[in-house]
Amino acid sequence: MKGVGLRRLTFMFLVAFLVWSSSIETCIARKSKHWRQRRHAASVSLYKKKTKDHSHGHHNYHNGGTKTKPPPYKTTPPSPKVKAPPSPKPKVKVPSIPPPQKGYGNGQQSKVFDVLHFGAKGDGKTDDTKAFQAAWAAACKVQASTVVVPAKFIFLVGPISFSGPYCQANIVFQLDGTIIAPTDSKPWGKGILQWLEFTKLKGITVQGKGIIDGRGSGWWLDAPYEDPYDDERKLIIPLNNTVQERPPMPARNELSGKMPSIKPTALRFYGSFNVTVTGITIQNSPQCHLKFDNCIGVVVHDMSVSSPGDSPNTDGIHLQNSKDVLIHATSLACVWISDTSRCPNQKKNPNSIGLDKKRERHAGDDCVSIQTGCSNVYIHNVNCGPGHGISIGSLGKDNTKACVSNITVRDIMMHNTMNGVRIKTWQGGSGNVQGVLFSNIQVSEVQLPIVIDQFYCDKRTCKNQTAAVALSGITYEKIRGTYTVKPVHLACSDSLPCIGVTLSAIQLKPMQERYHLYDPFCWQSYGELTTPTVPPIACLQIGKPPNNRVQSNYDVC
Repeated sequence: MKGVGLRRLTFMFLVAFLVWSSSIETCIARKSKHWRQRRHAASVSLYKKKTKDHSHGHHNYHNGGTKTKPPPYKTTPPSPKVKAPPSPKPKVKVPSIPPPQKGYGNGQQSKVFDVLHFGAKGDGKTDDTKAFQAAWAAACKVQASTVVVPAKFIFLVGPISFSGPYCQANIVFQLDGTIIAPTDSKPWGKGILQWLEFTKLKGITVQGKGIIDGRGSGWWLDAPYEDPYDDERKLIIPLNNTVQERPPMPARNELSGKMPSIKPTALRFYGSFNVTVTGITIQNSPQCHLKFDNCIGVVVHDMSVSSPGDSPNTDGIHLQNSKDVLIHATSLACVWISDTSRCPNQKKNPNSIGLDKKRERHAGDDCVSIQTGCSNVYIHNVNCGPGHGISIGSLGKDNTKACVSNITVRDIMMHNTMNGVRIKTWQGGSGNVQGVLFSNIQVSEVQLPIVIDQFYCDKRTCKNQTAAVALSGITYEKIRGTYTVKPVHLACSDSLPCIGVTLSAIQLKPMQERYHLYDPFCWQSYGELTTPTVPPIACLQIGKPPNNRVQSNYDVC
């Protein structure tokens, strides 16, 4: 009995112990979890405190003390890594279309300067000179700028100079409208040599479909007999044996007696480099239409010059002291006769003076005039006439020195001109003309197709002088067509004959109109005939003159 009770008591004690052990493990596990959390929190708090104290300098790690490393806990999250942008690929340069210009014509953000935006009216009555000056002043400051003269407007502009030398390069004068000259004498004062002038510029271009109208009838009517007289008229004898001393006197009108005696050139370029004129029409200039003086690098193409037949001394293009000149694809000196036009697609000019068809039609002047100081001039594919043809000279006037070299004139159509291709010099001059080629010239009803005149005189009388401009290396080839007075006229100096004159493939047939016909004429002309000619030119002396004078410093240029 006593043993049984002892075993029961032992069993109950074992069960109680097992229950108690289970509760202890659960408690320990819970305590362990809370302890780890508290330990982690305490460590973080301690690190923050040490970091703060270190930043204020409260701890000293010197004197052999051991420097405690901070725990590997970060107070701020790491910054996200930003990838560097890829290196740009090399761009291929391609031409780009420029965006539309802003501030059109305001002179600030644009390279385009419209004269209308500077106050021009374009009504043909208001004086627009100041507006043109303002537009040019703005464009002058901008490289490769454009001055615009818009179409469908007529601008009355007085004498004006579009000048450098401080303008930027490569300015374009875009002429699509019409510019007219004043017919009142007040803007001209006592006389001005040019109306529109571009001076001391680099890379200036005048282009467009517009018109420059000099309205020159007021000058033509005032004193036509005071103008120089073309000496070749003395060679033209009508069948009635009367020599016409002067061109017909135009009928006088309300403009007579108003204008100054000095006649302006319509458009002049002076002291400029790389000049281009294309597309425009110049008409009715008081005197010369287009002049280049002291210019280098001139290009003229696809333009036209026109004036009535009774306009005296109105050269088409005048070159002086200019080098490296190219003129091509241009129509020069077309003239209106009554209500019909000899120029295709050319309208009648309302300001021109009608001519009787029976009157002399050569009161104008040279299609192209090449003066002293010119070299490297190339003229081709030009329509010339009516007028006085293409001339070198006149040279050596008033005992001056003249120098002209390397001139080529080829592929020219000439109709109804006084002269064809001509060289004219004064007695008493000095210098020389050398290296001249006239080639493939088609003439139709030309009075004197081939001319050298070293006795030129534009007055009634000139003094005989022995000195002369020396002529050498002059070639005429493929001159063909019809003439009405004389096929060849070579009149060279007695003291200084022409040398090296070459005639080749000359075929000229007479056309009897109302003038006496003459045979070829030569005087002191030496050279060679490389082919048979029509008519035969037996007067040219072959070789060199027997007492050929050696060129002196007086002749050298």
